[in-house]
Amino acid sequence: MDEQDLIEKLHRIERLYAGATTPGEKNAAAHAYERIKERLKEMEGTEKPVEFKFTMADMWSRRLFVALMRRYGINPYRYKRQRYTTVMAKVPPSFVDETLWPEFQKLNDQLRSYLDSVTERVVSEAIFKDSSDAEVVEGEPKSLPS
Repeated sequence: MDEQDLIEKLHRIERLYAGATTPGEKNAAAHAYERIKERLKEMEGTEKPVEFKFTMADMWSRRLFVALMRRYGINPYRYKRQRYTTVMAKVPPSFVDETLWPEFQKLNDQLRSYLDSVTERVVSEAIFKDSSDAEVVEGEPKSLPS
């Protein structure tokens, strides 16, 4: 997969969560996020936003999630002394359950897959062809010298 393929896959995922049902709507990637923002405003009118704490596994996931939230007009933040990978936001629970989190997970899966393949290719070409996992051995690790 090249970078352009990844971008197109991300657009398709967004159109899916925007509720694009007709072929014309599916081709309107530029308007998909507007439909999602409208849905969020409707939910805010009927459901009180709740503070959520999201914990990301790595900085790439965090960047993606923060960008997705900002795209929909959600203000991401974190409190002092919270980890860098923690993201807080006040959002209607149904929007998180039905749109934000599922969309993020699909986008993140695609991004991680792309980053994994690029990393594997670069490491095998530049460092060493075999970059498979380390061997698992029986027993307990010996104490390291102090």
